[in-house]
Amino acid sequence: MHELAITQSILTISLRAAEEQHARRIRAIRLKLGAFSGVVPECVQLYLDVLAKGTIAEGAKIEAERLPLRVRCNDCGQVSEIDRRHIACPACGSVNLHRLSGREFLVDSLEVDT
Repeated sequence: MHELAITQSILTISLRAAEEQHARRIRAIRLKLGAFSGVVPECVQLYLDVLAKGTIAEGAKIEAERLPLRVRCNDCGQVSEIDRRHIACPACGSVNLHRLSGREFLVDSLEVDT
């Protein structure tokens, strides 16, 4: 259910940015989402379809780019990409890891009609 509040924020940010550019319509909202951001793009799209009614974002599509989870091993120093199924350092097998990325969540760009 947290996607409702997230989608409202996405819509607010997008409308503000589009209005600053004097856009007439928002066609697409491009997001960058870390693998561990917890955001489900399909849910965001469903909420956007409801929240954007009557705005210049009505009919806009969510386009999400997934960013990998990157870590640095505190034992061997290796920087790697991992996933939920393989949570150990690929180089040494340690689970003593420092997260470098993977929780990102941002509106990257808009496709608009001016």
